[in-house]
Amino acid sequence: MAVYKRSYSGYTGKITPRRSRFLILTRYSARGLFSSRIMTGLFILSLIFPILVIAGLYLNHNTQLMSLLKFHGDSFLEVKGTLFMFVMSFQGSFAFLITAFIGPGLIAPDLTNNALPLYFCRPISRTEYVLGRACVLLFLLSLVTWIPGLLIFGIQGTLSSGWAIEHLRIAEGILVGSLLWISILTLLALALSAWVRWKLVAGGLLLGVMFATTGFAGAIGAVMQTAKGLYLDPAAMVAIIYCNFFDIDNKSGIGTPGACLSLITMGAFCIWLLSKKIRAFQVVR
Repeated sequence: MAVYKRSYSGYTGKITPRRSRFLILTRYSARGLFSSRIMTGLFILSLIFPILVIAGLYLNHNTQLMSLLKFHGDSFLEVKGTLFMFVMSFQGSFAFLITAFIGPGLIAPDLTNNALPLYFCRPISRTEYVLGRACVLLFLLSLVTWIPGLLIFGIQGTLSSGWAIEHLRIAEGILVGSLLWISILTLLALALSAWVRWKLVAGGLLLGVMFATTGFAGAIGAVMQTAKGLYLDPAAMVAIIYCNFFDIDNKSGIGTPGACLSLITMGAFCIWLLSKKIRAFQVVR
């Protein structure tokens, strides 16, 4: 706009609060999440199994319907730690697939198009930028992991009086294990998206990293006859946390504090990788 026209005026609208400004990035990043049929299909499929489990819990407390279905037994679905272990492992697999599909496209386009200087010339820090991008995955993966898990736990607690108090550790395990799993998936996806600017390659690399850590941990265990190699496998660490909270036999001998420390260390390494790439300037060689 030409200055001589004297029609310029400053912005007089509502200013976004400083503490929630990073959510602007989240809102715009999440706008096109379900524009892909593959993503929509994955998300819908991830909700089918929890719905089936909830239906099984309802059948457990409906003797008329069980007799109508000619089911002879004390309960249709045995509710214990192994059930929640299976549910959380199944949901965690879907969370991984969704991360591999969405994660690589969160930061890579900004680096490819040299857009980071444009972001950081505004009142937004590097931490807020990463947090704004990460919240997209954290929110979506929460809908797939700990929210269905706690919903199943709550419904079972409602149907069986006193059950929730006796099995409170199951709810704790769902929350702790899920939050650590979706956090490490998010940080790993963002780090790979920042270092590998091609979305397809970054998605394949995320799959490769997960399978490689599992294979490497298995090789260490086979050669050295020790379970210490599992510390390199994030999926195994989360499974160990679930086992310890759900009172399932943990043959590895690794405790919950050790598994949590391993996952926190992996997350810190991913944050360090992000700090090397997320900068307000870019070096052109």
